[in-house]
Amino acid sequence: MLWPMFFLALAFCGIAVLGVLAVRVGLEVRRFTRAVGDSSERITRAAEDLERAAVPLAGRAGAAGGAAGGVRGARGADVHSEVRQGTPGQRPEQS
Repeated sequence: MLWPMFFLALAFCGIAVLGVLAVRVGLEVRRFTRAVGDSSERITRAAEDLERAAVPLAGRAGAAGGAAGGVRGARGADVHSEVRQGTPGQRPEQS
């Protein structure tokens, strides 16, 4: 009768330890989600600040670029109107 009671107590202790660990994991998950949310808000604010800072620069680049006002690549071609030939997944050849 002693051994079954010992194993029953041991099983209860094991379940109690698992319960404590589950609570700790839940608290860490809550803290992690709060940190991810804060980081996401900071990234969003930084992106908005960057966009606001880029508007005057884009305006000046458009005025200096002439009538087209497009964004020009290293070869002087309009980046937005450039069409590359090739199959999907294939790297375009540099000329």
